Amino acid sequence: MAKKVVATLKKEGAGNEYVKAIKVVKSAKTGAYSFKEEILPADKAKDFFAK
Repeated sequence: MAKKVVATLKKEGAGNEYVKAIKVVKSAKTGAYSFKEEILPADKAKDFFAK
């Protein structure tokens, strides 16, 4: 499924490539893990994981 999402974001002649970033986040209240997903430009991926 992820291949379809990323493939539809690529356009010929477009300057930016997009990636789907998935980060595991632990809840402070319950201790349960959840996933945070975003589709963003490839150059912003490091900033997404640094947060």
